[in-house]
Amino acid sequence: MKICLVATFPPSGRQLNEYAFHIAGELQRNPDIELTILADELGEYSFATDENGQPLKASPQELPGFNVIRCWKFGSWASPVRLLNVIQRLKPDVVWFNLVFSSFATPANPFAALAGLSTPALTRSAGFFTHVTLHHIIEHVDFTSAGVKHERLFRWGTNLTTRALLMANSVTVLLPHYHRTLSLKYGARNVVLGTHGIFATSPTPPDLTKRGNPDQRILAIGHWGTYKRLETLMEAFPLVLARSPRARLVIAGANHHTKAGYWESIRHRQPSHLPIEFLGYVPEERIPELYGSTSILVLPYDSATGSSGPAHQACEFGVPIVSSDIPDFRTMATAENMAIRFYRPGDAADLADQLSAILQSEDLERQMAEHNYAAGVDMSITSVVNGYLRWFELQRCKDVLSRAAFG
Repeated sequence: MKICLVATFPPSGRQLNEYAFHIAGELQRNPDIELTILADELGEYSFATDENGQPLKASPQELPGFNVIRCWKFGSWASPVRLLNVIQRLKPDVVWFNLVFSSFATPANPFAALAGLSTPALTRSAGFFTHVTLHHIIEHVDFTSAGVKHERLFRWGTNLTTRALLMANSVTVLLPHYHRTLSLKYGARNVVLGTHGIFATSPTPPDLTKRGNPDQRILAIGHWGTYKRLETLMEAFPLVLARSPRARLVIAGANHHTKAGYWESIRHRQPSHLPIEFLGYVPEERIPELYGSTSILVLPYDSATGSSGPAHQACEFGVPIVSSDIPDFRTMATAENMAIRFYRPGDAADLADQLSAILQSEDLERQMAEHNYAAGVDMSITSVVNGYLRWFELQRCKDVLSRAAFG
C-alpha cells in the first residue's frame, strides 16, 4: 500500500510534528507500506533556543530513514496546488492528513488556513482515497482563552472549513464528544472515533527509583502562550515548595508560533532562588530521560484543543498527571482510563493542593504511575497505526467491490 502522509514533520517544530514522526516511524516498520511524507518547508522559525532564550537556527538536515518531500509552506495560499501536484505524480493508494485547524496558517491569515484545509476535499475530488486525522474541532475550543478576535466571523469561517474537511473520504477524531458533535451538527457519516495513543510500540515499565532522587520533579511541557499558560503554575509552585522542599519545577517546550517570547518573559519574572528550570524545546531523543525522572506531569491550561499529547506520553512512561479541570481532559481521562487529579482552572491554591497530595504520598504516586503505565500499554502506537491500516484496507476493498458491481 502506497501512503502519502501530509503533516508537519521534524526538524520542523510546528504543531503535531512529533505525532507525525511517531506515526511515520510505525508505518516505516511495516514492509507492506511504501511511505512518502509530504511535509512543511523548513523556514527560519525555530523552537530551539539558547540559554538566554534567543532562537537557534533549525538544522536543515532531514531525519535519516524517511522519504520526505517538503512541498508546502506554512501561511502560503499555494500549498493546495503544490500538494496536489506531488500527489498526482506519486499516485498513492491513501493520502493521510494529520491536522489541526492551524496546520497551514494562523487565524491571522484565515484565507491561507482555509485554502490549506480545503486540500483533503481537493485530493478526493482528484480521485484519491483521502483520510483526515483531526485533532480538534472548533465547537469545543474556547476562543477567548485561545486569543481569537472576531469570534462570530471566525466561527462562521471554521464552520465552512469543517464542512470542507468532512468532504474527505473519512475523518478520525480522538474524543467521543467530537464524534458526537460532527454527527449531530453536521450530519457526518464518515467520522471514525480513534485513539491518540502513546508513542512506543512496547513501553518499558517505569523505574520509580529515578524519581524523587534527590528532587521531586514537576514537569510542564507544551507550546506556550495561548491557552497553554504558566501564570497559575508559577503562583502555585511556592505553595508546593513550602510543603515539599525537594520539589523542583521543570518547564519544557517552545512558545506557540503566535506568542514569541512568552515563556522567556515568565522566566524573567521568577525569583532566582526558586528551583525552576526552563529547558525550551526538548528534542525527541531526550524525551525518555525527561519523563523518566519526572514525578508529576502538570497540564496548566486555560482551555484545550483536543486530546493531550503530553498526557499520553505520561502514560507511556508511567507518570502521574495533574490537570486543569477542562471537559476535553475529563473525557480523555474516562475514555482512556488515565489516572489524573483535577484542579479548578486558574485556582493556584487548588493546583498546589493536588500536586502536594501526590508528592507527599509515595503510595499515591506509585499507584497513579502504575495505573497510567497500564493505560499506556493498551494504546501503543502499533495498535493505533494498525487500526488505521485496517480501515484503509477495508475502504479499498469496498471501493473495488463497488467498481465491480457497477462496471
